[in-house]
Amino acid sequence: MSPRRLGRPPKRDDGLWSRRLLAATVGAAVTVLVAAALSRVPRFEPDGTVCVFWLFVALTALLRRWRPRQDARLVWRERVAGLDGIEPGLFARRSLAGRVDLAADLVRATAATLVVTVLLPADPQWARVVRLVLLVAAAVATGVVAYSGVRFTGRLALTASGIRHGSRRYDWSNIDRVSLHREDGRLAGVRLRLRVRRSFEPAPVVGGRDVAVPEQRLAAAIEAYRERPQVLAVGPVTAPEPAVEAAGG
Repeated sequence: MSPRRLGRPPKRDDGLWSRRLLAATVGAAVTVLVAAALSRVPRFEPDGTVCVFWLFVALTALLRRWRPRQDARLVWRERVAGLDGIEPGLFARRSLAGRVDLAADLVRATAATLVVTVLLPADPQWARVVRLVLLVAAAVATGVVAYSGVRFTGRLALTASGIRHGSRRYDWSNIDRVSLHREDGRLAGVRLRLRVRRSFEPAPVVGGRDVAVPEQRLAAAIEAYRERPQVLAVGPVTAPEPAVEAAGG
């Protein structure tokens, strides 16, 4: 009863092959473009490059403290692309903060790659091979992010088969209770108390900073459909509003 993840062999008739093909095409195109761009980056002085990198790391750490207002709602769609198929359901898009974090993570990983390549010696054959491997790895990582963005509908989705957050899915039958999760005194997602889970695993948290729907709305929707998820497959539904809007951070 553990959460299901992306990576299981797909079925031939799950209706997702066109989506997979489109996502793979986009991911491959992004990989090629990033690899071409990185291969043309000129070499810089190591000292200046390292200083700029650490300044960027400090800036991205400050950005993670920024939390723009989340006021979106879960939207019902007849075709929501999930892990194992396409079905009706509610979905939430990635928030502005989530997009900024994602872009910052990609830029930071790319910058770290460039710093390492600059510090490598220029002449030895092994250094050229290592440099090439690092650049290709950075480009592939960016392509994988692009693939995931096209492959799924929204950052989070509620369907009759379960709750999907990113590439993880939680079965409704395994959710015992939900509660608002706080981190450093601020709301940071909805905690799912699972009936069955490994003893060493913490309770999973869905939503939060990277989802445009606020925690109160998400918690109210999960609680409303936890015992009757089949309603999500019947027809257009409107996610319920929380009884009392709590003041979130």
